[in-house]
Amino acid sequence: MSIFSSSIGKKLIMSISGIFLVLFLTLHMVLNFTSVFSAEAFQGVCDFMALPVVSIMVPVLAFGFVIHIIYAFILTASNLKSRGGLKRYEVATKSETDSWASKNMIYLGAIVLLGLAIHLTHFWADMQLQEFKGGEAADPNMLLGQTFGNVWITILYLIWFVALWLHLSHGFWSALQTIGWNNKIWLKRLKAIGVVYVTILMAGFAVTAIVACCKANGLL
Repeated sequence: MSIFSSSIGKKLIMSISGIFLVLFLTLHMVLNFTSVFSAEAFQGVCDFMALPVVSIMVPVLAFGFVIHIIYAFILTASNLKSRGGLKRYEVATKSETDSWASKNMIYLGAIVLLGLAIHLTHFWADMQLQEFKGGEAADPNMLLGQTFGNVWITILYLIWFVALWLHLSHGFWSALQTIGWNNKIWLKRLKAIGVVYVTILMAGFAVTAIVACCKANGLL
């Protein structure tokens, strides 16, 4: 049996690709957060990231994101087949079942995926996709204003960020546990580090969205 098709192999790939997801979101948040301070800085960062040498890292991290999604479906389908129905998200140990997020990872994943689809239509389709087709990317500051100028869309994004927080706060330490950091001392530390890191990460996204909403509606 190939490691890629074994249960352990699937969990390992999910863990490693999940780490890529965290790195991708960290890069994404840092870039977006510049818009809070200056429209010119945000435009400059977007122009810098469009350089061929720099832009290589984005598809690499995004590829890890895609692999994570694919194996999430594969692992879920395998769990459903072995259990005979939609029950709990499979976990490796009893310690992983101590939170609401750990019991509902598949549902959180579905919300995250839906939010991603909405996000791609708002930004990626008008920027990276247009450049890939040989056209010109839309102005990033204009897209921020158009998207988050709608209060209801901003609220939907904030809900998405909460789902991401729940998903990642469990997935962060669970991924590191799967690849070997699973002793009792480090497990508690990883849980604490994961919650702090993911909270900062999602707070950065939330602040970016709220500030863009306020600017678009003349409140800042």
